[in-house]
Amino acid sequence: MDFLLECIGFPPDQPLEDLVELVCREGEPAPWRGPAQNHMRLPLVGGLELRADHDPKRGTWNVLPYYQTHRRLRVAVEGITTCADSRFDALLFGWAAPPLPHERESFHELGNGGLLVAQSPGAYPITTYLTDARRLPQGGVMPGSVLAVSIAGFALDVTYVGPDAGASDIAVLERESGASITPLESPGDPAGCAEVSLRIREVAHLENPITKLRFDRIETDAPERPHSLFVSRWQLEQDGLEPPRPGLRIEGTFLFLGRIAGGLPGPKRTARGSFG
Repeated sequence: MDFLLECIGFPPDQPLEDLVELVCREGEPAPWRGPAQNHMRLPLVGGLELRADHDPKRGTWNVLPYYQTHRRLRVAVEGITTCADSRFDALLFGWAAPPLPHERESFHELGNGGLLVAQSPGAYPITTYLTDARRLPQGGVMPGSVLAVSIAGFALDVTYVGPDAGASDIAVLERESGASITPLESPGDPAGCAEVSLRIREVAHLENPITKLRFDRIETDAPERPHSLFVSRWQLEQDGLEPPRPGLRIEGTFLFLGRIAGGLPGPKRTARGSFG
């Protein structure tokens, strides 16, 4: 997924091996991911960084962007799946922005696991890769527990940037914050991804300190907490899409990456914020 690096100002022809060398030479260990010789990070600008991970079995390096947002999104856990090819990552499925404890009467029970899901229009399904899976307790996290997660989306493909009137589904305008986030669930779909239709509230223009190229951090409306998105300027230009601006709508497929920001169980205690 080297093309995700385009979202933070690396050109399409950027040699990956040069970035691996740079991160290993000038970066620092990412101990929550694994041994320092295999997992490094290089801070860039405004909370953005490069992550370089080495797979000793395959003898290959993978480089991905990551954004450390200070926002904490509440997610009621439906399930967490560990990744066979990386024990330092996990895939979280759940419901974002569930009602607070005093609003539990608006919940109903789903499925055999008993996940409590919000009836209120503010809650919506979410999926994201957790890049600090080593923090998860050995016994796992019970369905219905509430985690605080910090996540951001990186574009796999942008299909629309323009006025609300051009939304692919005009009914989205009637939802809270005019937002739609739909995780991909079909066989063969990339994991941790969602189709989004979101209204842009602000755009920050940043400069990649390595390439000196400009890129954008897009803040979008969503229930409870805004979402930060990053897109490839090269893709927008190639597909004839206009640059993101406040007040416009953006639609497309985004990969969500994040970290656990709170809500894990302490010793001899159940998960804080659990609905159980």
